[in-house]
Amino acid sequence: MKLNLALALLGIISLSIIAGSSGRVLAERADSVAALPTPKAASAKRNLSFIDTWDGAKINKTDAIWKTELTELEFYVLRKQGTQQAYTGELTDNKAEGTYYCNACGLAVFSSKHKYDSETGWPSFYQPIDKKHVGEMEDKSIPSDVRTEVHCNRCGGHLGHVFDDGPEPTGLRYCINSVSLKFRPSK
Repeated sequence: MKLNLALALLGIISLSIIAGSSGRVLAERADSVAALPTPKAASAKRNLSFIDTWDGAKINKTDAIWKTELTELEFYVLRKQGTQQAYTGELTDNKAEGTYYCNACGLAVFSSKHKYDSETGWPSFYQPIDKKHVGEMEDKSIPSDVRTEVHCNRCGGHLGHVFDDGPEPTGLRYCINSVSLKFRPSK
C-alpha cells in the first residue's frame, strides 16, 4: 500500500514537471494516476483476432468476462476509463510502420502513417484509421475541464482523448493510452 502511494505521488510529480518543462498543459487526468492498479503479469494469453474492415457488429461482454481477458491495468484503462501514466507505455516511442488495434477486441483504430511525437508521453495520432472505428463522447470526469473521450466503436473500450492542438491536416491530437493498443507491424 505504501509503495503504491509513493509510486502514485511520483507519477503526479512527474506529470507536473513534464507539463512545466515543456510549456504544454497536459490535459490527461493527473488524479487518475493515484488510482492506477499495480502492474502485474499478463492474464492468460488470449488470441486477439485483428480486424481491419468492420461490419458494424458490436461486442458486449460483462466486466467479469473482461477481467479474465485483460490485465489489471488494461481493464482499468479500457473498461473503467482510466489513464495510463505518461511515458510508461511500450508504444509511445514506437516508430515502426504498421497498424494499431484496440487491445480489447482487435479492431484497427490507428495507422503509423498518422502517428507523431506530441511530447506528451502518450502515443499521438492526427486521425483514426477509419472514423467509423473510433467513437467520441463528452467526458466531464474533471468538472473544470470538459474533454472529448475516444473509444473503440466495436467494444466500447476507452482509448484516450482527442484535443484540437494537433498538426495539419486535421489539427487534432488523438492522445491514446499505449495499453489500449496492440501494434502489428506491416509485412
